[in-house]
Amino acid sequence: MIRRGGLALVGAFALSACVGGVAPPPRPGGTLPSRGGEAPVRQLTPATPLPPVAQVTSPGAATALTAGLARGPDIVTLPITRDGAAQALAAFRLSCPSLIRRADVSGLTSGADWQPACAAAASTAPGDAQGFFARWFEAVQVGDGRAYATGYYIPEIAGSPTYRDGYAPIYARPDDLIDVDLGQFSDSLKGKSIRGRVDGTKLIPYYDRTAIEQGALQGRARVLGYAVDPVEFFFLQVQGSGLVRMPDGRVLRIGYDSQNGRDYTGIGALMRQRGLLGPNQLSMQGIVSWLRANPDQGRAIMRENKSFVFFRLLDGPPVGALGLPVAGGTTVAADPRFIPLGAPVFLSMDRTDATGLWVAQDTGGAIKGANRFDTFWGAGNDARAIAGGMSARGTAFLLLPIGTLDRLQGGAAGGRPASRR
Repeated sequence: MIRRGGLALVGAFALSACVGGVAPPPRPGGTLPSRGGEAPVRQLTPATPLPPVAQVTSPGAATALTAGLARGPDIVTLPITRDGAAQALAAFRLSCPSLIRRADVSGLTSGADWQPACAAAASTAPGDAQGFFARWFEAVQVGDGRAYATGYYIPEIAGSPTYRDGYAPIYARPDDLIDVDLGQFSDSLKGKSIRGRVDGTKLIPYYDRTAIEQGALQGRARVLGYAVDPVEFFFLQVQGSGLVRMPDGRVLRIGYDSQNGRDYTGIGALMRQRGLLGPNQLSMQGIVSWLRANPDQGRAIMRENKSFVFFRLLDGPPVGALGLPVAGGTTVAADPRFIPLGAPVFLSMDRTDATGLWVAQDTGGAIKGANRFDTFWGAGNDARAIAGGMSARGTAFLLLPIGTLDRLQGGAAGGRPASRR
């Protein structure tokens, strides 16, 4: 996915300054470096997801408010674990200032709707987290409720402070990349933006991945370092952040800064459509292995994803789109048009590791539409093994402050706790 408009990362060390200058273009005909076998995908434990509570169809809906809403199960009946609730409570508490302050583009809530639950969260002990969610929230199905979840993590790749043949430059945001808020030109374009560059008196699309890899950014962008393996760097761009370990053990911590404005194309779907992947290769690990085994064709396929991510140096804990620290096994990326950022979401999926209470603290370029999620798993080999093979389907229930659904459907105002026997 692209990922990401901004997951940052953690690590023990950071370079004190950028390294390298302007990268030379990769030499034509170079091969992609290869390395040992990929860590195996974590084997899943199957589960039976809850069914949607209603059949809601709203093709082309642009927000949750127009997608259709249905009342979900009573929260006390959802299989929310004690530990999962405690972790979600901590994430929700951290997200509360953003929930209260930010405009909710989903159309479902206002900041005032969240204030009572946020006030209660501040004084709720972790051991009481299950009761907190049951008392202050109601489950709501958005659209048809049919959820699909993938996974992401913080990758670590081998790097270098100097260029060698076949290495991939890690670029900072180019000096000539322009962001345009189209809403400033027309009310009908409010909320839409584009990126490009100026050519004479015209604004034109920015260089795509092929042009960038062939040296289009010489003199236009600072180089933060070099990735030894272009395949690993490609997937680090998809994740949106990562650790770049230098030969002397130092770690360059990089996070998403911007993107070239080109549409993201998932190469896994292309490879499946073309019959390039066998039944045991339908994971990130399987895709990486195929790309390494077929370097020339692999390079061409990666270039079909015209999107290219630019990075910045980071310091501190990993943060998501809210600018807040994120947590493995708790943070989920969602489309803010359908899920208010900072809101809890219960995913009932066909595998146990994806099932549970999550908090929407991040977004992603490929995470679009109602009930599309990307689960965050942290850093390390375990996170890579889980995220790389994550493909879960089931049902999603958004947790909203008690009374929200009645208010949206013309009933009572929300924001008050429900009475429980």
